[in-house]
Amino acid sequence: MPKLPERKVGIVACSGEELAEGTVTRLAALKVLHELRPGKTVTICLPLFLAGGEGDRAFARFHPTITLDGCDLRCAARGTEMYSGKPTASIVVSDLVAKHRLGKVEGRRQLNASGREAVEVAAQRLTELVDEILGPPVLVVINKAMAAAGPQPTQSVGWSCGAGIPAKKIRIDGKTVELLALPQIFGQFRELGRRPETAADDLLEAVKIYNIVPPEQEKAYREAMVREYAAFCQEVTP
Repeated sequence: MPKLPERKVGIVACSGEELAEGTVTRLAALKVLHELRPGKTVTICLPLFLAGGEGDRAFARFHPTITLDGCDLRCAARGTEMYSGKPTASIVVSDLVAKHRLGKVEGRRQLNASGREAVEVAAQRLTELVDEILGPPVLVVINKAMAAAGPQPTQSVGWSCGAGIPAKKIRIDGKTVELLALPQIFGQFRELGRRPETAADDLLEAVKIYNIVPPEQEKAYREAMVREYAAFCQEVTP
């Protein structure tokens, strides 16, 4: 069965090395990536992102992101919003330190006790946000029948650079629009035996997971999905 690209959360960690809090952000991000939520998160390289890394920027445009900054300058949050849109959630380590009364964080190369505790607190908060953002499995949200197909395979942990999500260009309301994951969505609906005339709403909901659909254009998108899916079914039917 064709597989939809797995939805993950991108973590954009502060790259500042002049503050101990910057070290906290990177260690907390790695802890979530490798230990707490492997397979559900990727890290986005902030320097490459700001320098014009298209793979990272494309991922942040179409997947939820959490920024993790060391201080109130919020470089990660501001950079993400500038190039890919407002992050889904933001964390500032200095705020967490004050909230939990952890004491002064020190040590850029080797954190002190307060710094190590800050890593644990930040990682826990990141994990909570990842779980809130992802929610129930995507396939269950789209259609109960898809849940019977079984869970999606877990992919290896890695960076978002070059993530590469397949897309298809179609005409909607007189304009050409490129939609991410559309080939896989059509393939999965076809495997489930969904007929175009009864799948309109579910198709639209599936498309909205990976693409931004303006509310005022939902009707046009829904009609286009039915039309394109019907054409797809005719192409693959012997």
